[in-house]
Amino acid sequence: MTELIIKNGIVYDPLNRINGEKMDIAIKNGKIVEKVDEKKAEVIDASRMTVMPGGVDIHSHIAGAEVNSGRLLRPEDHVKDVEAKTALTRSGVGYSIPSTFTTGYRYSRMGYTTVMNPSMPPLEARHTHEELDDTPMVDKAAYPLLGDWWFVLEHLRDGLIEECAAHIAWMMAATKGYAIKIVNPGGLESWGFGRNVKTLNDTVQFFNITPKEILRGLCKINKLLNLPHTIHVHTNNLGKPGNYTTALETMKCVEDLAEDNHPVIHITHVQFCAYKGSDWQTMNSGAEEIAKYVNQHNHVTLDMGQVIFTDTTTMTADGPFQYGLYNLTGNKWVNHDVETETTAGIVPFRYKRKSAVHATQWSIGLELALLINDPWKICMTTDHPNGGPFTAYPKIIAWLMSRVAREKTLNRISKRARRKSLLPSIDRELSLYEMAVVTRAGQAKALGLTRKGHLGLGADADVAIYNVNSKQIDPSKEYATVKRAFKNAAYTIKNGEIVVKDGQITKPVFGKTLWVDVKTSLPAEINADIKKKFRDYWTVEHENYPIPNNFLHVPAPIPVKAEV
Repeated sequence: MTELIIKNGIVYDPLNRINGEKMDIAIKNGKIVEKVDEKKAEVIDASRMTVMPGGVDIHSHIAGAEVNSGRLLRPEDHVKDVEAKTALTRSGVGYSIPSTFTTGYRYSRMGYTTVMNPSMPPLEARHTHEELDDTPMVDKAAYPLLGDWWFVLEHLRDGLIEECAAHIAWMMAATKGYAIKIVNPGGLESWGFGRNVKTLNDTVQFFNITPKEILRGLCKINKLLNLPHTIHVHTNNLGKPGNYTTALETMKCVEDLAEDNHPVIHITHVQFCAYKGSDWQTMNSGAEEIAKYVNQHNHVTLDMGQVIFTDTTTMTADGPFQYGLYNLTGNKWVNHDVETETTAGIVPFRYKRKSAVHATQWSIGLELALLINDPWKICMTTDHPNGGPFTAYPKIIAWLMSRVAREKTLNRISKRARRKSLLPSIDRELSLYEMAVVTRAGQAKALGLTRKGHLGLGADADVAIYNVNSKQIDPSKEYATVKRAFKNAAYTIKNGEIVVKDGQITKPVFGKTLWVDVKTSLPAEINADIKKKFRDYWTVEHENYPIPNNFLHVPAPIPVKAEV
C-alpha cells in the first residue's frame, strides 16, 4: 500500500479529544501512523476542509433474507433511484432498499466506512453474509437474533446461565455474528402461535419465561462472554402509543447489572418506543422522560431511528408489529416465521408531513438527540429503511446542527403535531465535534470497535474529508452548505486508500466482515445437547449449520476471551 498524508485539515477526533485543530494525518499500510516519508507519500491538501474518522452506522438493515424479500415485494422501489454503471462501478437500483453494490457506493460517498447489519436470523446467516460479501466499500458485521431462540428460552427458564452462554458462544462462531440482538423479547415466540406479549412480566406461552427474564439473562451472558457490544434491544410494544413506559422499564430492569458506569444495554431506534398517549389521537412525545432517565444513568446507549418524510419500506423481526402496521395501512405485507428462532415482517410505508402522527414521530427523534446531554449516549440512525433511507443522513445532520433548519421543516408539518412538538423550546444546536461523536466516535465506542471511529496511532485508516470550513462558516445558519458537504465527501479513505473523491467512486474496494470469535470451552454434554435439538427441531443438521471462514470474502474475526 502507498503512504498517504492529509495536510492542514481541520480535524475532529472526539475519541482523542481533538476539536477542530489544524493538523496532518499520516497513513501507512492501512493504519494511522506518526509520520511517513513526505517525499514518497501521496499528499491530500485538506486546507479549509473538515477531517473526521470514517462514519460508523450501528444499525442499518442492508442485507439478508428480509432485505431481499423487501426488494422482491417492491419493484416500484427499484425505479425510483437508479445507479448508472460507470467505468469503475456497477449499476444498481433501489431507493429505500438499494441493491448491494449501490448500498456500498452510497455509504462511501457520504464518508461512511463501517456499517452494522442489525437483524440476522441465525438459520439465514449464509444468505446474510452472501449479501454482505457483495456489499463493497465498507466493513460490516451482523447481529444474530437470539432473544426468542429456543435454546435461550429453555436455558434461561431453567436458570442455566453458563450453559446458555456456551450455546451463544457457539452460535456467534457458527453464524459469524457480532452482537446479541433481542427483538420484542418473548413476543416473537408468542407470534408463532398468533399471540404477543404486552408487558415485561407477561409469560411466554409454552416456555414459562418473561421478557424481563430474557433481557436480564442475556445481559448477564453478554457480560460473561465479554462481547464488545452490549445487548442490542428492540423493545416490547414498539410503535404503540404509551410505549415510552416500556422503554423505561426495559432500561431499568438491567440497571443493577451495570458496573463502573459501563453500558450494559443498547436501545435501538428509540424514537419508535418513545410515545405517550392511549391511542393515535392522543399520541405525543415521551422524549423528555426518556432523556431525563438517560441523562441520570450511564448503563444505557441509544440510537435515534429518525423518521424522514418520504416513501420507504419497514422491515423488522417483530412479526406482530408488522402485522399491526399491515392492518393499519392495508399495504402489501410479508410475514415470516423462521423455525425455532425468530419471525419477520415487511410493509411498505410513507411518512407524510401533514400526518399528525408521522410529524410527531419526526419531532421525537430530534428531541431525543437534543435533550440527551451527553452525545456519547445517542447515535444517529434512521433504522434504515424503517424511518427512511440512510441517504437522508446529511438532512438529519442539518436538523441537529441548525435550529433554523428545524424551524423550516416545522413550518411545513401538521399544525397539531407542531403544537405538540418540544422542538420550538429547544435551542441546542450540535457542533461539528458533537456530530463526529454521534455519527462515528460514539458509535464505534458503543460497538467496542477499538480501531474504528478515531484517528489515533494504530487506528484503521478510515477517514472522511468534507468540503466545509468550520472556521469560516456558521453551520447553524449555513446548514445547506453542511448538508451538501456531508452528502458528497471531498475524500473518503478506506483502509489507507482513496476510494471517493468529490462524491465519486475512484476505487472500488471490498471491506472486511467483522465477527466475534469467543474463546470458551464447550463441554461435550452441551455439544451433544445442541446436536440432539438440531435433529429434533431444525431443517438443517448441526454439522451443516456453521459458516466456514473461507465462506467470507475478507473475514475479520475479533478474538474475545469469555469468563465461562
